[in-house]
Parts: sequence; C-alpha cells; structure tokens
Amino acid sequence: MMRRIAVLDAPSNLGLRPPTPTSVPGCGKAPGALRDQGLLPRLRARDAGCLTPPRYDAGDWRPGDGVCHAREIADYSAALADRIGAIIDRGEFPVVLGGDCSILLGSALAMHRLGEAVGGRIGLVFVDGHSDFRHPGNASYVGAAAGEDLALVTGRGQADLAAIEGRRPYFRDVDVVVLGIRAQDEYRLDLQAAGIITRPVPALRAEGAARTAQWAHEQLADCAGYWVHVDVDVLDPAVMPAVDAPDPGGIAFAELEILLAGLVDTPHCLGVELTVFDPDYDSDGAYAAEIVNTVVSGLRPVTTPGSAAPRLRPERLPSSRSPVQSDTPDLVGPGPDGDAVTASAAPIDGGPDTARSRTDTAPEHVGSAGPSPGELAESPTPARTIEDDEDVLSH
Repeated sequence: MMRRIAVLDAPSNLGLRPPTPTSVPGCGKAPGALRDQGLLPRLRARDAGCLTPPRYDAGDWRPGDGVCHAREIADYSAALADRIGAIIDRGEFPVVLGGDCSILLGSALAMHRLGEAVGGRIGLVFVDGHSDFRHPGNASYVGAAAGEDLALVTGRGQADLAAIEGRRPYFRDVDVVVLGIRAQDEYRLDLQAAGIITRPVPALRAEGAARTAQWAHEQLADCAGYWVHVDVDVLDPAVMPAVDAPDPGGIAFAELEILLAGLVDTPHCLGVELTVFDPDYDSDGAYAAEIVNTVVSGLRPVTTPGSAAPRLRPERLPSSRSPVQSDTPDLVGPGPDGDAVTASAAPIDGGPDTARSRTDTAPEHVGSAGPSPGELAESPTPARTIEDDEDVLSH
C-alpha cells in the first residue's frame, strides 16, 4: 500500500528580518501559493490544515536582546510539534509547508519526542543553501532564528529555543547530514569542528544527487528514522530567486527532484518540510509552479502504490506526543542572559553507547570552488564583531 501524505501549512515568518522597515517577510504566503498550483490534489494528500502563527512584530528588538520573537517561536514550535506528532500517529507522511526555517524547531521537537517514545535517535537531513549555524559561540550576537535554526536544534543558543520542554539537543551532531551549502559557507569550519558532516554543492554535483541521497541514508544508518528539511534557497538564484537570501552556486530543480526522491524512498524517512519560498518575488506564480512540479515528482516514491509504510527501526511506535525529559548533555559557555550553550568545537555526544561510527566526518570539497587545504587547516570561525553583524537580524 502507498503511504498517505498529509500536508500541513506552517506559514510562520517570525524567524526573518523585515525586508524593509515598513514590511514583513513574504514567505508566510508560500503555503497558499503552492496550494494554488494544485499541490494537494497532485499528491492525493490529506489536508492537515494550517497552524496560524503569531503576529510578526519585531518591536524594539536591539542587538544583544537574543533571538527576535523568541517567545512566539517557542510557543509556535510546541504547537507545530503537536500537529506533526498527530500526523505521524495516524501512520501518515507529513509534508510541512513553511514559512521560514524557524519551523525546523517544531519539527525537531516532534522528532525528539518521537525518539524518546521509541527508545531511539531520530536524524536530520538538512538540505539548505546556508548552514544556518550562527550562535553565541561564533557571533557577537544573534537575532533571526531562520539563520540560526541548525545551531538551535543541535543545542546551541538560548534555552527558551534550544531546550523547549527541557529537551536539548533535539538532534545530536552525529545524527545530522548537511547537503547543498555553498563551498565557502561562513560556518563550514564550525560544522567540521562539531563533527557535523556536509556535502556542499561541488561535492554533491560530483557524486550526483542520487548517490548523495544514498550516502545520506548510510550516514544515518544508526538512527531509528530521519526528518528532511528543504530550504528552496538550495537552488541557484538563476532558477529560484524568490527567496530572502539568494546565493549563487546552488543546484538545479532536476537535481533537487532526484535528491528528494532518493531521500524519501525509504520507510525510515518520517517526513519533509519546505521553507523560505517568498511569493512576493513571484508575481506570475511561475516559481511556485516549478516548486510544485519538483515536489510532486520528488515525492513520487511515497505516493507510488506498493511503497512501504513509515517504519521506525525499533519494533513498536508508541504515541509520539508524550512529553519525556531527555538526558541533557553537558553544555559549555555562557549564552544570552546566562543560558548555557554548546561550543562549536565541543560536539554533543551521547557517549560510546549512542555515538555511531563514522568514516566520513569531514566536509567534502571538490574542485576549485571548495576551500584550499590551508583553509581546511584553519581554526573554527572566530567570534565576529558587532560591526560585522549589522545584518544579524536576517537569514
């Protein structure tokens, strides 16, 4: 029997800076724009509704105040985790339509609850044009959760976002695979120091999207299952300029389709989220149509009759929504308001009983677009000055 998809809208824009002083980010309109292109009927998906976010209002936020909209994002993340958990409890495959990348906190919380319930670890495949790894250990201050989401879900940053329900981290560093970042990503050395493996665009293209998806499966072989995060800014701006932070050197739609199909073609893939598409930059709907075509084709392994039902490696799947306190790893370094944070050079590790063996732990770099051997020998990114971070309230 085929797996039934349930589409849930999560149109939060709380994690981005305002594009102008008098406007708000347009990515909250993305779910509607994608639905208008026939996404649900083409996927034969159940409509799981919309989780309406709080009002976007940066107010008098100033550098040094921590993450903007932190309380609202934390509340929204808990509610989103409830909705995702309910979909999984029905045996369905959630497709969550963002919204900005801060919705990853809700997905991550849902996956941590699920991992606790089944007695296993849930992994993350992070497909994104940026590492989103800014945190108090490598920047003078933080501001926009959509530029800090990977740091937050791996336990770095202020506790009201990085430790919702006392859970920290939602994903262990060893259970994260990052795909599609640019070869010169600002935080690539911090990811390497943390032991988070990456495959930047040059390596992804050299190996091919299908083989890269298989490689990601292999890296997460010790996890009970995994979640897939897709930020459409992984695409090159020549084909997808409708994002808040377009960055040259991305992949093509065809590559994303093959990558997505390979990642979901296993019962251990638990769901997918799609983020950062901004319909304000898509006046005729052409980019929305391209995204829908790619998603429908990429999710074909889920909707094909005879595809395997979602399955976690542990035998039994209790309710994924029962709150369970996690065994929080030791954290080091002061964060905003004295909260503990995990230093980028101190990977979170559950010890020898939970850490998996890895033979490919360093970021891959292929061709002239990648860093030189000398750059790989550098120390992790130093903390930046406030002058360097004038645009920190941004993706």
